[in-house]
Amino acid sequence: MGFDQYHEPPAELSEQTRTFARMCANLTEEAEAIGWYEQRISVETDAKARAIMEDSLGEEYKHFSMELEFLLLAKPQWRNIARGILFQDGDIVENGEAAEAAAASGGPNPAQPGADDVSLGIGSLKEHRP
Repeated sequence: MGFDQYHEPPAELSEQTRTFARMCANLTEEAEAIGWYEQRISVETDAKARAIMEDSLGEEYKHFSMELEFLLLAKPQWRNIARGILFQDGDIVENGEAAEAAAASGGPNPAQPGADDVSLGIGSLKEHRP
């Protein structure tokens, strides 16, 4: 059985790198599943079936977000760049360029105050449930 997520001999990779590669593969698979559900939902005419698919889609969103959070925690530079892009007002490309430049210079991300915080704040949503 081959493992396409590895581009170097797996035995030469650290456990941390192999875990990171697995999580990248999971993230890709979740993104694909989101796309599949979106397509199925867009053509499904049975309301009950569509509701079940929409519920399943929510699970895929959750899994994608958890895996992304894991990866961003593992890579501070990626996390810092993401902070300048995700959940920001303005032009996505301009925010991305500014975030990348800030990360390359080693400075704080101007788009996100408190850039040294550990979380994107997604976990804090639990505290605000109705």
